[in-house]
Amino acid sequence: MEKPILQFESVTKTFPGVIALNNISFSVDRGEILGICGENGAGKSTLMKILAGVHPRDTYTGEVFYEGEPLNFSAGAIQQAREMGIAIVHQELALVQQMTVGENIFLGREPGNKAVINWHQLYSETQHILDRYQIDLPIGKPVSTLGVGRQQMVEIARALSEKAKILILDEPTSALADQEVQVLMRILRTLKEQGVTCIYISHKLEEVFEITDRVTVFRDGEVVGTKVTAETSTDEIIAMMVGRQMTERFPEAKRQPKEVVLEVRNLSADWEHSPGKPMLSDISFSVRAGEILGVAGLMGSGRSELVTTLFGECGRITGGTIRMKGKPIKVGSARDAMRHGISLIPEDRKRQGLVLGQSILKNISLANMDQFAGFGSINKHAELNASEKMARDLSVKAPTLHAIVSSLSGGNQQKVVIGKWLMSDPTVLILDEPTRGIDVGAKYEIYKLMNKLAAEGVAIIMVSSELPEVLGMSDRILVMHEGCVGGIVERDKATQEKLMALATGMTTAAEEL
Repeated sequence: MEKPILQFESVTKTFPGVIALNNISFSVDRGEILGICGENGAGKSTLMKILAGVHPRDTYTGEVFYEGEPLNFSAGAIQQAREMGIAIVHQELALVQQMTVGENIFLGREPGNKAVINWHQLYSETQHILDRYQIDLPIGKPVSTLGVGRQQMVEIARALSEKAKILILDEPTSALADQEVQVLMRILRTLKEQGVTCIYISHKLEEVFEITDRVTVFRDGEVVGTKVTAETSTDEIIAMMVGRQMTERFPEAKRQPKEVVLEVRNLSADWEHSPGKPMLSDISFSVRAGEILGVAGLMGSGRSELVTTLFGECGRITGGTIRMKGKPIKVGSARDAMRHGISLIPEDRKRQGLVLGQSILKNISLANMDQFAGFGSINKHAELNASEKMARDLSVKAPTLHAIVSSLSGGNQQKVVIGKWLMSDPTVLILDEPTRGIDVGAKYEIYKLMNKLAAEGVAIIMVSSELPEVLGMSDRILVMHEGCVGGIVERDKATQEKLMALATGMTTAAEEL
């Protein structure tokens, strides 16, 4: 029997006060696609960083065998890992925004000699990779001109260009549209046929069951077990992940929406740096106190552009009106929006929602310092008390509020972002992809929090690319299509098929307010 390409034997990795991995043992067979599942903080990413050379051999105990030989990376061995055929696609983008797609794909490995880069070869090889795997990307454009989903495809193309023996994908589809996900699935099947081993880390269990051969489940830094994918179920994997049976994905709620608090009529906006180029056209909808309005649509449909425009952070409004509790308002900036009672939890929590090098305390209080300011100084005691209460109410798991926020799991980072904006006591709370990149247990906690806020009278707008989430949490669903409202559907009349038809412009059979 052929030896596994990877073998972990009693691997333990600790950080100050935390056991990230505890006596991990499992194997990865050559040419298989192994799924790895687990809640945030379960140890998945730590293990991958050991494989990618981020954590050197002397920082953990146990043995890792690669092709039968001990893996003994020294400090800063990321390039060594790549040269050995181990490539990783990180969940968080690591691209140089000002560089082109081609430059990013071959960054650090540019063809040519030490003095001169062979640009013709760089771009021709980039095009060859994209053609081979049928990836549609503009090779000569800066990645800053691409959306988050297409930037993620650049990361994937870069890993493919390294001709890896092992390809590690950490939440690779968190920013991808359904069409792009299917492109990735096709690529992985092709790689499997070519004998490449893939490790697929994802919270999206439907993808894990579609593409993997086996699934290894982590919980609290330990391996709970490994299952043959075809011989298990989503319910069994979830139970292994959270240590209990989860009988429902979305908490039940009987909401009773009240008066309209936010009303948008005939709103149009141009792209901020392209006057005359429409971004949003003739948008009309309303949101009531105690209601969750879901916003769905395909990538590029204008979902995020709509909510960031309402928050004064995107686009230039060219027409229409926005009313809060019946009174016209203007939102030219985030400060304007906050003053009128609108808060936004952004799509990318790490780049837009958090200061990663600061503490939990500072991140929660950051947008609310005027509450603690007086006589030329900050009331530190009041700031600490308010932040402690918010962290406690949201069940943020951390040893202290002075812990650096980058050390938290994705779910706890998201709670910190939510806490920051809840402290501003919003009338309208906008959540853009509130559960992206977090596990099923943390998702459920955020869903319960949303229900609690709605019950307290907060009007909630939730943007999500996951149709089951939109259907499971919304009272009504606004579907965007090419910068316009494709339709608005009541929850009890909504289906995935109907929402997709509206999102693709195939029907106008929507129920207007």
